[in-house]
Amino acid sequence: METTDFSSLDLAPELLQVVQELGYEEMTPIQAASIPLILDGKDIIGQSKTGSGKTAAFALPILNTLDLENRNIQALILCPTRELATQVVGEFRKLGRRYEGLQILSLTGGQTGREQAQAMERGVHIAVGTPGRVLDHLNRERMDLNDIATLVLDEADKMFDMGFAAEIKAILKQLPTKRQTLFFSATFPEEIQDLSRRYQKNPLKIIVEDAAETGTSIEQIVYDSSESQKSDTLMRVLQQHPAKSTIIFCNTKAAVNELAERIAEYKVSVAALHGDLEQRERDRVMATFRNGSTAILVATDVAARGLDIDHLEQVINFDLPAQAETYVHRIGRTGRAGREGRAITIASPVDTMKLLEFEKLSGGAFLRPTLGFKNQHGLNPFAHQSAMKTLSISGGRKDKLRPGDILGALTNKEGSTLTGADIGKIEIHDHISYVAISSSMVDTALEKLRTGKIKGQKFQARLVK
Repeated sequence: METTDFSSLDLAPELLQVVQELGYEEMTPIQAASIPLILDGKDIIGQSKTGSGKTAAFALPILNTLDLENRNIQALILCPTRELATQVVGEFRKLGRRYEGLQILSLTGGQTGREQAQAMERGVHIAVGTPGRVLDHLNRERMDLNDIATLVLDEADKMFDMGFAAEIKAILKQLPTKRQTLFFSATFPEEIQDLSRRYQKNPLKIIVEDAAETGTSIEQIVYDSSESQKSDTLMRVLQQHPAKSTIIFCNTKAAVNELAERIAEYKVSVAALHGDLEQRERDRVMATFRNGSTAILVATDVAARGLDIDHLEQVINFDLPAQAETYVHRIGRTGRAGREGRAITIASPVDTMKLLEFEKLSGGAFLRPTLGFKNQHGLNPFAHQSAMKTLSISGGRKDKLRPGDILGALTNKEGSTLTGADIGKIEIHDHISYVAISSSMVDTALEKLRTGKIKGQKFQARLVK
């Protein structure tokens, strides 16, 4: 019987200590199947649902073989979006926090190429980036790939869907031939199979068959609606299915903006997420949704890639995705870690065959209850309002700020009325930080940050609208 205990792995003591500190006891199926093979130097193709612990599956082996004395890039991870790259960087930093001097660099559009080039000159062990930005650095001769020992293509199918095939091939041609190559993908179309044949050495394929498990932990509901009535139907769905956290998926930016504006009219905490947003704005939107101060997020699939939510209660498919795999990926964001989730789809009669395909792949039966007319003239804002609000602080990782510093600044003075229970998720970015505060104490927290100091420094603080 295959063991799933992390302690059975041949990992460095520092990594096993961090795993224990984080409370990870047993490996997920993708981790148990792939980590021993990656540690053994094998090329692999890994396939599993979202939220399966895939990032740790390649991050732990990469950290385990890292030479901290060598300040050249030793591992390169390619991701389809800035959001996923940010998530991967965060996982590496979390797992590698006991490695003194560890340098991990995000190569995305979030900062200037010059800043990234300067960071590489100072020394970087692991680079995580989007294909376009990585290739740009290579073309400008800013990157040294001679010491790359491991390449990871994360969500390879999405990179191909987004038109990155030429960039990926151009990068692969410049990598050392003696390396380990790892592909992780939800699906494996012919283009990726061809890439594997050309650039991997005897790859081992790992498929974690857990779609049925996903479907059974998620209540899947379908409501019928004509195209002209879809928006009204959505309002009724939100009335009758209130939740602390909901993602509404649309296929176009225009639909995202239109729905977010309509929902906002009811004084509900809602935000829009699509590819036209600037990086700072995307970070703000995702931070407020992750920390629970935004209740409803309206998003396109591409923009929502890499959006990691600890407990997402509900997903609504306003527009049906073109592929059944995308449907499974969408609903897989809820019902994680053994929790129950709900996925609601608004469909028309012409979608019957597509729904049957979705139902078969997800492994869960669709419920078709009657959608009532209760409160049809408006949303109840209190049903979708968060108990938290978000403050932004004009300092971040580059200012040496850590979550504990912000927590301490809010609670450490004698006689403070703020307690740890009033403070939610703290998220640190390069030049800005976000902290969730209970709505009843947000004015107190704002005043404390504006009049006080963090690590002896003054920072601006404001309420994020």
